[in-house]
Amino acid sequence: MLGYAKSSNLAAYQSAAAHGGVAASDPHRLIVMLLDGALERIATARGCMQRNETSEKARLINRAVSIIGELRSSLDLRNGGQIAANLAELYDYMCRRLLLATTENKVEMLDEVNSLLHEIRGAWIAIAPEGRSR
Repeated sequence: MLGYAKSSNLAAYQSAAAHGGVAASDPHRLIVMLLDGALERIATARGCMQRNETSEKARLINRAVSIIGELRSSLDLRNGGQIAANLAELYDYMCRRLLLATTENKVEMLDEVNSLLHEIRGAWIAIAPEGRSR
């Protein structure tokens, strides 16, 4: 029972830390946090896939798909021009690949989405602070 209490306390701390980080973050930082969350879940799902932990793998991939959906919904398609439209299509593609990875149990598909998210994250981080408020 003590082990359960410790893990429960750790989960509560992590949740409070995450919520505190969200409350104190600017919109640019929130996008980075979403990208990091998706990347973390994909990495963990990859390990589950390799260990044949199918239910946990599916839960993590579904959560990553939800996060990517949030990233897509945060796009300003009206004012974002071709970049926003391209990102929307890329996010849709990533979600389809993740769902296919779940059913076909292919690590390569997870790796592909992981690589794409890292590219987006790197570009997002490279945005100069003065350009972030636009």
